Amino acid sequence: MNDMDLVQPTSTHSATAARASVVPHQPEFDVDFFVIGGGSGGVRAARVASKHGAKVMLAEEYRLGGTCVIRGCVPKKLFVYAGRFSDKFDEAAAFGWRLSVPRFDWPSLVAAKDHEIARLEELYSAGQETAGVEVVRSSAILEDAHTVHLLGDGRRVRARTILIATGARPELAAFEGIEHGITSNEIFDLKTFPRKLVVGGAGYIAMEFAGLFAALGSDITVVCRGSNVLRGFDEDARQAVAASYTNRGIKLMLSDSIVRLERKAEGDKAARIDVTTEQGGRLMADQVLLAFGRAPNTTALGLERAGVKTGRDGAIAVDANSRTNIPNIYAVGDVTNQFNLTPVAIREGHAFADSAFGNKAWQVDYSNIPTAVFSSPEIGTVGLTELEARAQYPAVDIYKVRFRPLTAAVTACETSLLKVVVDGESERILGIHIFAEEAGEMIQVLAIAIGSGATMKRFASVMAVHPTIGEEIVGMLTPTVRYDGREASMPLVTSVAH
Repeated sequence: MNDMDLVQPTSTHSATAARASVVPHQPEFDVDFFVIGGGSGGVRAARVASKHGAKVMLAEEYRLGGTCVIRGCVPKKLFVYAGRFSDKFDEAAAFGWRLSVPRFDWPSLVAAKDHEIARLEELYSAGQETAGVEVVRSSAILEDAHTVHLLGDGRRVRARTILIATGARPELAAFEGIEHGITSNEIFDLKTFPRKLVVGGAGYIAMEFAGLFAALGSDITVVCRGSNVLRGFDEDARQAVAASYTNRGIKLMLSDSIVRLERKAEGDKAARIDVTTEQGGRLMADQVLLAFGRAPNTTALGLERAGVKTGRDGAIAVDANSRTNIPNIYAVGDVTNQFNLTPVAIREGHAFADSAFGNKAWQVDYSNIPTAVFSSPEIGTVGLTELEARAQYPAVDIYKVRFRPLTAAVTACETSLLKVVVDGESERILGIHIFAEEAGEMIQVLAIAIGSGATMKRFASVMAVHPTIGEEIVGMLTPTVRYDGREASMPLVTSVAH
């Protein structure tokens, strides 16, 4: 989320004046630019285009802010913060604090979350109004390449340029009783706290919710079809999360999947859900979170009427400029199913609007995109995994260290992991993977160095800040292991990490 999309001091009058001088309005169109979807990408594109002088209309059928603000990143991180107090209470006692037994109140957390989300939505709405964007609270469908039908009031709007930014929705598998499960859309608003929660899936959404609900006091079981959690992440990071969660009492049912849900009453108790797995497992749960991934939200948009092509997964196909096969129709964000991250959608929306309306053409650089998994501890990652690097480079050096941070001197703190993947020929850093407290904060800064072509020699020349977790990165002086495909008979060179 970026404050640029919230309230700005620019007046509606000045935005209108800019519109008249920069983008001459064409009489055959009602608006210069129509945005379908008020999430991160759509809001940014609308605001920047209006700043460049375009007459902009945006349609959103639900709430401004999209998945990230309303039912994704923001509420999730608030819940993560709430869960981390559990560890902090324990650590406080180890450091000499004497506390009464804390009690968690679920309704208070939900109410606090709702208050913050409502505040942010109001700011987003005010920001669009201040920028001169006309926001219509309605679903919208395409009737042709230039005509948008607003279902709320029946209007048909002719637009010179159209942007589709409708995001993605939870993807569900087909099995008996699936209606008894919930998705990440509903879990933030449960009336009662789930004492027993079964999580289907083991991607970043599944693992984040498993971790935060365990921290809040739920008994958690994760049912995962794969042999490990977090497919696509570096193997060492995956193993670190799995081990950490197991140590925290989270049960991982790997190489298995949910095949049936049945709601059953237990006397005077509220009905619970009987979960059956493919391997014959039987579980009882208060709630079952189905977190199998997300699918592009492209149904019922009228794409076929406008001739917009989609892939097999329903994602809208775009080029490097976010343009579809129809010259005046564009798409950004999760609806294209390229890099489903809020900052990517924002960057795509901005690049498109600058290029289309501001005479400032530029494209998004998708290399070295940093990301974080807000597990406990967190994963922060940027660049290539070890396996990806070994497939692309003839020689790869791995620098890796596992250590217990200073807090472990008096607490049972988690073991942290720092791993750097390096081109064995040039010493250029190809990827960094961190499993530690505040890994997300560290990886944001480290991504700058990776994008600038930093080498391990350059990292080693930087003075350490002691005592910190980050100092371990600049203290890695010798590779832990080298993989050299140029000499197949050469054994792996191993050494002890600093």
